[in-house]
Amino acid sequence: MLAALKVLHLLWWRPRKLEEHFARQGIRGPKYRFFIGCVKEMVGLMLEASSKPMMPQDSHNILPRVLPFYHHWKKIYGSTFLLWFGPTPRLAVADPDLIREVFLSRSDAFERYEAHPLVRRLEGEGLVSLRGEKWARHRKVLTPTFHMENLKLLMPFVGKTVLGMVEKLPSSGEEVEIDVSEWFQTVTEDAITRTTFGRSYDDGMAVFQLQTQQMAFAAEAFSKVFIPGYRFIPTKKNSNSWKLEKEIKRSLTRLIGRRKELLEEEEEEEEEEKGKPDGDVKDLMGLMIEASGSKQGTVVAPERPPPSSMFAVRDIVEECKTFFFAGKQTTTNLLTWTTVLLAMHPEWQERARAEVLRVCGPIDLPSRHHLPKLKTLGMILNETLRLYPPAVATIRRAEADVELGGYHIPQGTELLIPIMGVHHDAGLWGTDVAEFNPTRFADGASRAARHPTAFVPFGLGARMCIGQNLAVLEAKLTVAILLQRLAFRLSPSYVHAPTVLMLLHPQYGAPILFRSLPPPSHPS
Repeated sequence: MLAALKVLHLLWWRPRKLEEHFARQGIRGPKYRFFIGCVKEMVGLMLEASSKPMMPQDSHNILPRVLPFYHHWKKIYGSTFLLWFGPTPRLAVADPDLIREVFLSRSDAFERYEAHPLVRRLEGEGLVSLRGEKWARHRKVLTPTFHMENLKLLMPFVGKTVLGMVEKLPSSGEEVEIDVSEWFQTVTEDAITRTTFGRSYDDGMAVFQLQTQQMAFAAEAFSKVFIPGYRFIPTKKNSNSWKLEKEIKRSLTRLIGRRKELLEEEEEEEEEEKGKPDGDVKDLMGLMIEASGSKQGTVVAPERPPPSSMFAVRDIVEECKTFFFAGKQTTTNLLTWTTVLLAMHPEWQERARAEVLRVCGPIDLPSRHHLPKLKTLGMILNETLRLYPPAVATIRRAEADVELGGYHIPQGTELLIPIMGVHHDAGLWGTDVAEFNPTRFADGASRAARHPTAFVPFGLGARMCIGQNLAVLEAKLTVAILLQRLAFRLSPSYVHAPTVLMLLHPQYGAPILFRSLPPPSHPS
């Protein structure tokens, strides 16, 4: 009887009390239904929206298709409303002032939401999911990798990868169709592998190929209803996923051991050759091994808890997994949608190409000195991130009762921050909100809208995406090389159907027709 009363309290009495609590503050939303909350309506709206492509095909008014439940309920209840994910209350918050409070002034009161367990296994227990002191320590150690000057040292490697992809295309001027949502994975894998492993690139790529297989299992699990405990049942797919996970961890642990030995040899050489200039790229694995105490001769074993200032082997493994997942998917999506938009808007493609040819020339690979001068291309990338942000929403959880913008938020309430909803708000961006207009970013991102917090594709505050500089630099370099050498347009087989599966992606792929540009003529 006691257990039954507890279940009744959790699944009925508490949700009804919370509905009343928020209603007294003027916050309403769809009615709570026993146990399932609003999930049935949410799934129904999303299935209906994804069942048909965008019409017209060149429309960028994608919010009703990508976040249909948010679009639907916002029209009824306003931008701040209550919905239910099962018995858990979720407060939709799209007011930029409130978002600023959540990410900045009250960030200590709101923790990141824990992802689906299978997705969490894929993305690793790294920076994305860590909290408190451990998160702060990891962030401090890893930050030097993402300093702009360090990232610029990686760009020649990325440029060579992109050039190799382009040179495989026919040079006769005939058109070739490529699904860029798959094609760009090559360049993003290369960049994130070099960022993570540096000189251990080949070994790292082999590990990340295993991680790519694991991503397929996570994507499938993410698209289904979560059943507690199901991931522990030894089905064929679960067994394969477990084997992959073990092999990834074993391979990374071996790689860490080999890299540690290499670092120790280099330290001995440096002692013999003092004054040697430090021009090497700082990669994630090297920094983490140094922080693990390698200079004292030991990397902390996986089964032994590390001192507070050190990394365990397990920590390094999890961070490698995190950066492969986050780095690959985010940049692939940015490159995909940028290419689609430039194919849809040939006038902007020509404008960007003229800038690239003026700044970089038609033959030489764009250098780290060229990239900051590509202002038009920078505006195009920002407008792509506004219309098609890789992460369409983020969730934070109130760790205690907290006041937010005059509202009293009870402990355990989840805050749904609809990034795409904010980016597509006509009240913030104007009547042309659904149009592709990169000139709105001519004076910088903070002045593009009527509120400086209206543009948050990488988050805000201390937990802002650490890899945003890498993603933007990599995308700018890749698109610049394409514009130098190729003209492109949408394939007749392209179907405009943005959808969400962990991140925003084209539901039916992104086939693009590429044609090599004629070589530049030289004066006699």
